[in-house]
Amino acid sequence: MPSDAVLYQAAALCLTYPDDDFRARLPLLREAAPQLREFVDHAALTPARDLAAHYVQVFDLENRHSLYLSRWQDGDTRQRGMSLVRFKDLYRAHGLEFTGEELPDFLPAVLEFTSRTGDLGLLAEHRAALDRLRSRLTDFGTPYASVLDAVRATLPAGG
Repeated sequence: MPSDAVLYQAAALCLTYPDDDFRARLPLLREAAPQLREFVDHAALTPARDLAAHYVQVFDLENRHSLYLSRWQDGDTRQRGMSLVRFKDLYRAHGLEFTGEELPDFLPAVLEFTSRTGDLGLLAEHRAALDRLRSRLTDFGTPYASVLDAVRATLPAGG
């Protein structure tokens, strides 16, 4: 059974845009993170163009499926700016400098941070957002919901 760190890194990859590099990693993801096998098998069987179009439909066109964790709590308010600074400060406190193209609250970035540091704090703190996102993904009928299921299964109950 792989460690949760491997699962978090694999989940981060599954929740990013499915480019050619992602497709090349599917066999490794399948072996490294059996908890994600449902999604990985779906991705492997889906033509690349269709998988990319589905990702855009789910995450780019549907604000209801935001992968930005602070958006679930703060919306588009000034408070969100403070939350984003807090994410960056936490990364820095662990010796990591956030340099991604996305904002620091982007779920794949948070999953990678958790994988590298073992710090579950951000995921646990945003458990309600993960629950709501997972519910909406399930209602939408997308296999991405199974990725959220695998991540949520590693978190402490509650909160």
